[in-house]
Amino acid sequence: MASVEHKSHDMGLHAEQLTGRTQQRFFDASAEENFTYPWAHEVDYAKSATIDADEMESTEINLKIRELLESGHGDITIKNPRARHGVGVGILNRARIKYEGSLGYFGCGLIDGPNVHITGRVGWSCAENMMAGTVVIDSNAGSTFGAAIRGGDLVCRGDVGSRTGIDQKGGTIIVGGRTGAFSGFMMQRGRMVICGDAGKNLGDSMYDGTIYVGGKVADLGVDCVPADLTELDVKWLTHKLGMYDVSPQCGIENMQKYVAGKQLWNYDNLEPSEKKLVL
Repeated sequence: MASVEHKSHDMGLHAEQLTGRTQQRFFDASAEENFTYPWAHEVDYAKSATIDADEMESTEINLKIRELLESGHGDITIKNPRARHGVGVGILNRARIKYEGSLGYFGCGLIDGPNVHITGRVGWSCAENMMAGTVVIDSNAGSTFGAAIRGGDLVCRGDVGSRTGIDQKGGTIIVGGRTGAFSGFMMQRGRMVICGDAGKNLGDSMYDGTIYVGGKVADLGVDCVPADLTELDVKWLTHKLGMYDVSPQCGIENMQKYVAGKQLWNYDNLEPSEKKLVL
């Protein structure tokens, strides 16, 4: 455990000096109940089912997914989702779920546990408040991708809109292409990897966390500063990007790293003249 903590500190995590209650949480790995919900269903990944959602509303699709999970299906495929909004939300169960097509706004939000694969595109706020699991999108994504994500891996192999990872609190967001303006806005924890270009105001008002960029950055937001890419960063990026078969054209060793400048940590205590200098 000590070596893991040492590596995390070397990568720039947990460096802040906080007062009061700590934000760190510790779990007993032997206590399995800490990792699953008491109402979660036991599923068999060899037991598969297919839903044709061509003429179904979003609510019907979500109810059908829950019925299949309750009956023990661990491998679920949804055909013809037709970019409907709010599909696949609030799933707090381990399972493999595949959407053959595109999802609309708020797809796969509030999930904790499933491994999701979307073969098409997704609209705004995909996987917002995601707690655990994986979501992989083969095409592009809309704005506020991964808003307030807390854990798991969220991957878009294409381009995404503005405000990617707004208020990110943990987990990993990977963008195989470009991202829009204000990505990493008010970022608090976690890592964001952008293989292509990043729009204006990258990492604006970020409190903590790390952003890696493989392409050009239009400009940096308030309190977002460059940092040195370490050997540990390269090893982590090589492993993580290799899991999802994405990579920056410039090569991982040439990626740029950005972190919080920490000037905003005590913003309320600054004098008015000092606040002007920070902003």
